[in-house]
Amino acid sequence: MKKGERRKLELLQIAYKLFITKGYENTSVDDIIEAAGIAKGTYYYYFESKEQTLEEVIGMMIDQETEAAKQILGAPISVPEKIIGIIASIHPSAEEQSIEGALMQPENVLMHNKIKKKLVEKVTPLLTEAAEEGIREGIFDCDNVSERIRLLLIVANEYFDDGDVTPPSIDVFIDMSEKLLGAKPGTMGFVRALIGRGPEQ
Repeated sequence: MKKGERRKLELLQIAYKLFITKGYENTSVDDIIEAAGIAKGTYYYYFESKEQTLEEVIGMMIDQETEAAKQILGAPISVPEKIIGIIASIHPSAEEQSIEGALMQPENVLMHNKIKKKLVEKVTPLLTEAAEEGIREGIFDCDNVSERIRLLLIVANEYFDDGDVTPPSIDVFIDMSEKLLGAKPGTMGFVRALIGRGPEQ
């Protein structure tokens, strides 16, 4: 990594910590500059605005989540568990919710859409690889795998991002994912216990 790239990463890590501890709205550019011990001109050499810093901090979070997803892809677990594990790994941790929440502000709607598109682009190939493994094992039976996976990822993000998950919504997600991937009924039923509804009755 070049010196300039390393310096920018350091600034992103400082901003990340401040956004978590103080909240994005309560963190100013001056706060970041003071914590980094740099001149204002140095900050603006790397970032045009605090909004750009937020976008790149979230991009850094997505990169970290993608690396975690890659580890799941190689884990000694079943293919359906890999699919759900990868989807679950790309959500922010509890302490990162305040950063993610900043994207929900009306002024950041374009950035939000851009970030979501980047997330789908990064994770779809990993999920596709897992799904193709499932096809080879006879667990799934479908064509147009990457498009099906892309749709599953988009639906999962919309379904579970706000945390307002109900038993019917879990049932519909399980049914949809099984049909989308050509799996036998019950293949994805373990999701109920993972989300907190408990084992199937």
